[in-house]
Amino acid sequence: MIIGVPKEVKTEEYRVGAPPMAVEVLTKAGHQVLVQTTAGEGSGFADEEYIKVGATIVKSAEELYDRAEMIYQVKEPIPSEYPLLKKDQIHFRYLHLAAEEKLTHVLMDKGVIAIAFETVELPDGSTPLLNPMSEVAGILATQVAACYLWRTHQGCGKLLGGVTGVPPATVAILGGGIVGTNAAKMALGLGAHVIIIDKDVSRLSYLSDILHGRFETLASNPRTIANAIREADVVIGAVLVKGGRAPILITEDMVKTMKPGSVIIDVAIDQGGCVETSHPTSHSDPIYIVDDVIHYCVTNMPGIVPRTSTIALSNATLPYALKLANLGFREAIGSDEPLRKGLNVFGGKVTNRFVAESLGLEYTPF
Repeated sequence: MIIGVPKEVKTEEYRVGAPPMAVEVLTKAGHQVLVQTTAGEGSGFADEEYIKVGATIVKSAEELYDRAEMIYQVKEPIPSEYPLLKKDQIHFRYLHLAAEEKLTHVLMDKGVIAIAFETVELPDGSTPLLNPMSEVAGILATQVAACYLWRTHQGCGKLLGGVTGVPPATVAILGGGIVGTNAAKMALGLGAHVIIIDKDVSRLSYLSDILHGRFETLASNPRTIANAIREADVVIGAVLVKGGRAPILITEDMVKTMKPGSVIIDVAIDQGGCVETSHPTSHSDPIYIVDDVIHYCVTNMPGIVPRTSTIALSNATLPYALKLANLGFREAIGSDEPLRKGLNVFGGKVTNRFVAESLGLEYTPF
């Protein structure tokens, strides 16, 4: 199979779909890998490293898309890439279509085969291709929040962990999954007081067993959420609906009750956001302020630590990419149920139930 690894074009996105070590595995398996020139530079991988492992460097995205049977990339296509999409071309990448109605229609109209990293799902319900970036995003959420509490960043001027004789800041985390757990670990490590809110009481019990420090758990309902964010200095939105749009758990009225200079990090913004006042931002313009509350809603947070993120993501995605290349689309999808759940668009139809329901489109099982 001819596999294309384009340069990411989203604003300040420095990751790359496949580092040289992944390309080496693919070329040794007999596949031709096209890498757009400088695609790996943001993650610290030079063209020469790709050439050494058998890749072919191409000058333009247009040439790469024209020749490739499968596009192996990180982020969803943006409008400048829409004209490059081809019928029956496999796209293996993050898509987050539940919050991307226009992109969904483009993929349908173009007739591409769209397999989303985030909806590949194992029998136990885990999402192996989403988890590595969820870990990164959770850790970053706390680090970013700690910085935006600084007065120089318009925050309230609190040190996250406090000091002797001064209490720490309070961090409220909505969602006890991979993002929330890693955000909590980082916040507790820095000495913050942490509140974790989740609707799954068994998950809260598990977190109580594995986490240590100044933290409490709360069962999710509108009242507990409202009370928690009223006292919080930092709120981290870490909720996930697999393949679907994130629910709005924090209303505009709740935001109005928060302390001036407090910080919201809406990690769920990739799937529409869990805060009513959230809208997507970028690394070049990451924050805005509503009712004296700082909102950080960057849709590709792991992109700012690309070396770590690229390698971690490739470790998870490569076995599936190799299966698609070795077996071809139909046999790979037919023999691998987790990969089949990753299929979002095929033959002009939406093949993921959650995406279809989120966008009010017809669901067509593969």
